Amino acid sequence: MTLADLRKLAIRKQLIIHFRLQNGLECVVTEHGMAKVPGLKSVPDFNLERELELARDFLLEPVVPPDQKNPKNPPKLRNATREELEAMMGSPQAGAATGEHDDE
Repeated sequence: MTLADLRKLAIRKQLIIHFRLQNGLECVVTEHGMAKVPGLKSVPDFNLERELELARDFLLEPVVPPDQKNPKNPPKLRNATREELEAMMGSPQAGAATGEHDDE
């Protein structure tokens, strides 16, 4: 699973995906596919792609449209493993075999 795969999943499923970095910071991939590290104050001394390779646990936050937000019933966060995320993405070989394309 690459950062590009995670970005596509976040866009397709309209999720905000969180995962911890080795230095204690958190990476957040938005529903727009942007990867952000909120606590970062200077040029990083790490590579997000490598950090993602080491990540095993993720937090999935569904995006709720503003007109459907309900303060009494916030969206439910869900923990997921790397294997669960990869299953959500599906096998690239399966998509090629059925003729599916991302650009269609």
